[in-house]
Amino acid sequence: MTMLPLKTGKKLGLVIDLDTCVGCQACAVSCKEWNTGGYSAPLTDNKPYAAEPDGVWFNRIHSYEVKGENGKPDRTVNFPRACLHCETPDCVTVCPTGASFKREEDGIVLVNPDTCIGCKLCSWACPYGAREFDEDDGIMKKCTLCVDRVNNENIEPERRQPACVSACPTSARHFGDFADPESNVSKLTKERGGFDLMPESGCNPTWKYLPPREKQVLEEKPVQANQASISSPELKIPSEGFLGWVDKLLTR
Repeated sequence: MTMLPLKTGKKLGLVIDLDTCVGCQACAVSCKEWNTGGYSAPLTDNKPYAAEPDGVWFNRIHSYEVKGENGKPDRTVNFPRACLHCETPDCVTVCPTGASFKREEDGIVLVNPDTCIGCKLCSWACPYGAREFDEDDGIMKKCTLCVDRVNNENIEPERRQPACVSACPTSARHFGDFADPESNVSKLTKERGGFDLMPESGCNPTWKYLPPREKQVLEEKPVQANQASISSPELKIPSEGFLGWVDKLLTR
């Protein structure tokens, strides 16, 4: 059995705001683009333009139509899903070769491609379905939290975050250290009632979801035209100069 570190220096993870995620897939595309040349490269694509394409995607977004209750309007909720980099990940403890491991310095869960034998035990153990088996390479792959970005001192500090976070057009994704109570992710989770996905699994994910806010239903009121307010002064066209010449030309 692969052992977990007793304590990690940081607890790096994401906060996903379900209120502002629009399901645009920018996170999935940017993740695919970056990681095709990153730690787990390449990310296989099988028949990408066929009727049933397949391949390795670390980020997936599911969209659900939620029925409103007690007179509240229906709404679409977009639900991003990826590896949650759990504090106690079952995918690590079942690995027979130690290929799946949790980093002591920051809590990121990774897979060593050199020692992975493709037994798929980790995918069976993961309650979130976050593991991706690469049929071409015969090994398991997963979200790395863009470890080659967040710790890369050769790039600008503002880019040292997962590619999916940088690409999100609505700022629905937030990256930070949950071990720091003053971090952006810790404060957001506390202020907005962030929750764990399937807490009954006991995996303690380092990835929180912020619930959608209630939508206010605005009362429709008839629009009354106010002739005094919408009236405009008569437009006078100059009889001379350039505008006058254009007016004469158009009225011939």
